[in-house]
Amino acid sequence: MSRFLGTETEYGIASPTMPTLSPIITSTHLVVSYAAKVSARRSHWDFASEHPLRDQRGFDLKRYHTVPVIDPNAVGVANMVTSNGARFYVDHAHPEYSAPETTNAWDAFIYDAAGDLIVSRAVAATTELAAQGKSAVAGHEPCPPLQIYKHNVDGKGASFGSHENYLYSRSTDFDVLAQSLIPFFVARQVITGAGRVGLGVRGEIPGFQISQRADYIEQEISLETTLNRGIINTRDEPHASEGEFGRLHVIIGDANMSHTSNFLKLGMTSLVLDAIEQGVEFRDLQLVDAVREVQRVSRDLTLTHRLDVRDGRSITALDILREYHRRCTPVTEVDLKVHQLWGEVMDLLESDPLQTAHLLDWTAKLALMRGFIDRGLTWSDPKIALIDLQYCSIDPEKSLYHALVRKQRMRTLVDASAIAAAADEPPADSRAYFRGMVMQRWGSEVLAASWDTIQLATSATAAARIYLPRLDLLTRTDVEKLASAGTTAPELVDALEHHAPALVQRIAHPSA
Repeated sequence: MSRFLGTETEYGIASPTMPTLSPIITSTHLVVSYAAKVSARRSHWDFASEHPLRDQRGFDLKRYHTVPVIDPNAVGVANMVTSNGARFYVDHAHPEYSAPETTNAWDAFIYDAAGDLIVSRAVAATTELAAQGKSAVAGHEPCPPLQIYKHNVDGKGASFGSHENYLYSRSTDFDVLAQSLIPFFVARQVITGAGRVGLGVRGEIPGFQISQRADYIEQEISLETTLNRGIINTRDEPHASEGEFGRLHVIIGDANMSHTSNFLKLGMTSLVLDAIEQGVEFRDLQLVDAVREVQRVSRDLTLTHRLDVRDGRSITALDILREYHRRCTPVTEVDLKVHQLWGEVMDLLESDPLQTAHLLDWTAKLALMRGFIDRGLTWSDPKIALIDLQYCSIDPEKSLYHALVRKQRMRTLVDASAIAAAADEPPADSRAYFRGMVMQRWGSEVLAASWDTIQLATSATAAARIYLPRLDLLTRTDVEKLASAGTTAPELVDALEHHAPALVQRIAHPSA
């Protein structure tokens, strides 16, 4: 089956001139200002298919038996669907960009990077309004200057997510899936880690570690995402036909600036999932104490720490990754690119981790910091913490990552034009194309949206709910057959109803 995948990034947000201002308010300014700038309708989010407390292990802790009704204009719940088919909204105290569904890891990492550009555009829109003495949020003063960071920790004990999502066949045994992935997730951080100054949840111990997320993992398997976090998350919310598909919601990953780290994070995991679904065995790699090993691997900058395997062996994280690499069989062109790059990076890491400083986030950071440490600074010096933070700024003029790119000390895989195109246009080969195109062409008629539904007004009293139960529905090829340049929203619904009646439900207009 096609391995549809995508990312979700909760960005760190700060208002340096007003540090006590609630990030809920500043995040709302950001989303609402961007929506106003691009003239996009901030539609309701359709919560009907949301089941965040339903567990893959067969139980549901849902708090409500009816779909919640939420005022889309309230502070803290701003939401919009972007022209590229993504969701940009306020999630708790963070602006979140949830990328559109893609069919391969190459596209997935590009659409993830497009989120940085969209959020940067939102900052510019917020700044522009504030310069005019205006606020996009009713009843609030203009927003102060904002700084946005693509990282996972606030230095005060809190961690926020950079999540990955992978579609898989519902026929796959979840226990087999989980046990096969746990050693891989423990080990892959040596390639995908973003690097972090400080050890412990508050960074209270001086030092540097590979992963920003490692100190916040407390269990092997858990439904929770904000506490008692697990290596494997069990949320059963496929956003697709529930009888056919599951969605693996991965919360152990770091937010990556590096193209190589991000591409391999998505690509390696996709290949491992392919192998699991093909029946490849990984049970011989199960660890004695996987949760403790997450921290141990993260804190070993030499990559020589040996992990205890249940069969009595003691092997390194790179040994584990090489076993996964050996057992994965690339098929597509993207698979081959992942598999080759995966091997090249492991060879460099084994020789000397800092040989990957032009490729990976954690070693790029470490190389920058080692220069200052060698000149007498300590790991507890505020200047070192500032490097950690400034590396992941999404502002190209302030970001140390972008400075490394400009100096050709960090390799990129695509140029800025490819990322800009992904910020504006949806993927052509998934249902995200329909979602993005609807927002571009008929956005004023969109009443509500979710990953697998869109509600369109067809008159003052009538509407239609369009269902997208499969991720390969209503791609660019399908939409071009249904709609021409002058097609109206009612005509689109009529054409779709004729083409695939099961996807259309006629409903009353909510305001009727």
